[in-house]
Amino acid sequence: MKPVYLLSGLGADKRVFDFLKLDDVELIHIEWVRPEVSESIEAYSERIRKQIVTNKPILIGVSFGGIIATEIAKQVDFGKVVLISSVATKYEIPLLYRVAGQLRIHRLIPSDLFMYINSITYWLFGITNDGEKRLLKEIIRTTDRIYLKWAIDKIVRWRNTHKPVNTIKIHGGVDKILPAKQADYIINGGGHFMIVNKASEISEILNDILS
Repeated sequence: MKPVYLLSGLGADKRVFDFLKLDDVELIHIEWVRPEVSESIEAYSERIRKQIVTNKPILIGVSFGGIIATEIAKQVDFGKVVLISSVATKYEIPLLYRVAGQLRIHRLIPSDLFMYINSITYWLFGITNDGEKRLLKEIIRTTDRIYLKWAIDKIVRWRNTHKPVNTIKIHGGVDKILPAKQADYIINGGGHFMIVNKASEISEILNDILS
């Protein structure tokens, strides 16, 4: 079977991929590791990519996992990069985030605040039912705070301007966290949590891409 490497989103883990139904592929989950003090996103991606042992790997990244997948693609000879609810360059990150990064405003926000869950959180992620609420709560509450704060800093200060060739983007049409700007596939009604609640549609697209 064809190996496919999966990178989950910020604070998320491999459970977000449990809802996909993919044919004739071997799914390999890249494990997040705690970043070192002041580690660059390039250096972190280089450490992470040591888990990849396949020539011309296929990478699927969700949200922040897509950013790391893009960085890895700059370091290895890859097959395809599939970005789900993610961005390929800094220009696709909302201007408000980038301004906050330039002014270092995000560093003034306590990490606990990023982990606070309420109805606004559910609205931002496009959560549609109690099961999804429970899953998101579990994911956020088990997130490493050091990793969370580091990753947020890397998102709002990301410098990448080059979209790797053979990059395919799947994005939700109503994503409120990373609004769709450019995408090869738009999922109608898809929010930032669509890897879970729009998994059947995404699976169909992925099976076509990977076949």
